[in-house]
Amino acid sequence: MRVRTYEPVRALKRFENRTGKGLFHRSGARKAARQMIEAAQSSTSLRRAALAGIGFMLLGSLLFSINDAMGKWLVATYSVGQLLLIRSAAALLVLAPFVKREGFARFRDAPRPGLQILRVVLSTLEVAFFYWAVVHLPLADVVTFYLAGPIFVTALSALFLKEHVGWRRWGAVIIGFSGVVVALRPTTASVTWPAAIALSGSLMFALLMIVTRILRGTTDTVLVTNQTLAALLFGAALSPFTWVTPSMRDTLLLCLLGIVAMVAHACVNRSLKLAPASLVVPYQYTLILWAVVFGFLVFGDVPDAELLTGAAIIVAAGLFIFMREQALARKASAG
Repeated sequence: MRVRTYEPVRALKRFENRTGKGLFHRSGARKAARQMIEAAQSSTSLRRAALAGIGFMLLGSLLFSINDAMGKWLVATYSVGQLLLIRSAAALLVLAPFVKREGFARFRDAPRPGLQILRVVLSTLEVAFFYWAVVHLPLADVVTFYLAGPIFVTALSALFLKEHVGWRRWGAVIIGFSGVVVALRPTTASVTWPAAIALSGSLMFALLMIVTRILRGTTDTVLVTNQTLAALLFGAALSPFTWVTPSMRDTLLLCLLGIVAMVAHACVNRSLKLAPASLVVPYQYTLILWAVVFGFLVFGDVPDAELLTGAAIIVAAGLFIFMREQALARKASAG
């Protein structure tokens, strides 16, 4: 790759050619020029890494949305238990080499087994609740309720982790909850049990994040494998009662649910390694955009004004909480 020469270096070269004094070849000038070139290359590398991080986050969000749309389409024919069974089996096949490399001892010696069990229960139920909700609700509605998860996390962190939450973030939590209420369209005719399931799933997702934060010493492979295995067992227990033999095409789609979700997780993780979280995490809110697009194109769902208003409030509150946490983290590291 050809690197454009930094302008001061070219100026030094021109001066040398005119005067013949060889200034550019003196050790001090050569060292300064090298430093300027390295600084320019480093700045270019950082910009490219940031752009790549944004690209991976956008791709991961798109893949999650495709996965959600496929799931909604499949649960119109197959039960949630059957979907979880086949989806998780395919994901475990992909995970097998990583599990072998990790070794059995990592799973056996995972810290705080009680919380490990609680985590897999929460992860299984939040996925099951999502698919149960999309059977009856438009995709954009369910995704909107799940986007309230980070707001729940902030409130629950103060209760369970004893983390300090200042008045600004508490204000954002209250505003975010008001967005949930708007999106729920609170009338006796519209607050239905599918909406309650979606909101419960969002709360379980928030609790899952809290427990995961406590278990942050556990490796990613152990966490992902345990929750995938739990979903497999849950699906195996439920699916015999409502089993529908899938066609070859649908079997492939059911398997793709697990594989696409894993690729999406890999994209998000790669994004966070390439670029600062403060830069890439806000792009996760494109999930609501894709939910509206796929809901309209695939299922003919048109979101109403209440849902869009509620989603906008939830996204704004979530972004404020995230940015505030980043500012506090920078202040703490500087101090």
